[in-house]
Amino acid sequence: MLQAIVFDFDGTILETEGPDYQSWLEIFDAHGGELPLDVWIQCVGGAPTGFDPFAMLQAQTGVALDRSSVHQARRRRVVELIEQHPPMPGIQAIIAAAQEAGIGLAVASSSPSTWVEGNLRRLGLRHHFQTVHTADDVERVKPDPTLYRLAAASLGALPEHTLAIEDSRTGMLAAKGAGLRCVVVPNSITQFSDFSQADLRLASLADLTPHELFAHF
Repeated sequence: MLQAIVFDFDGTILETEGPDYQSWLEIFDAHGGELPLDVWIQCVGGAPTGFDPFAMLQAQTGVALDRSSVHQARRRRVVELIEQHPPMPGIQAIIAAAQEAGIGLAVASSSPSTWVEGNLRRLGLRHHFQTVHTADDVERVKPDPTLYRLAAASLGALPEHTLAIEDSRTGMLAAKGAGLRCVVVPNSITQFSDFSQADLRLASLADLTPHELFAHF
């Protein structure tokens, strides 16, 4: 019996992965550099990999950018792009159906609390979740399973009766490591990752009705 659903945030509830990559592409393009997707995807969904886009751009072009000013301008551009997007398809229907069925709801994200909480409130979704766990709550983010363990425990749910909804391989590994079952809905950035360990892969959460999704688990 399904007791709880724990959502990833970036790329799962809200399209943020594409805008994040696009903002860096625009910087690289403006200076004559290239940022291949297969390099960028290593940074998606969790723990830092040591990848330094500033160093990569300088190695390609010889251009040394002012990191502080570029970072600030890039963050403004990311927010501008992200605010054009509503919640991902199927999210609101699943939330409503879960509440009707008495299924607990949480968010587990490797992003900072200010980012996740702020966007959930902007989207009018924060009040639907009993708990939100972020990078601020743990020493190690995904693929470490701690965020998912915390979320399930906060909802009083057994891991084996808790469903994670993810968009990245890093997040999937965290969910499976915590003993949760996992639905993966890849985005345009993560679609070529290895999701063979997922319990279910969908092109969109809207591909199934919420009751069909719940029945699957």
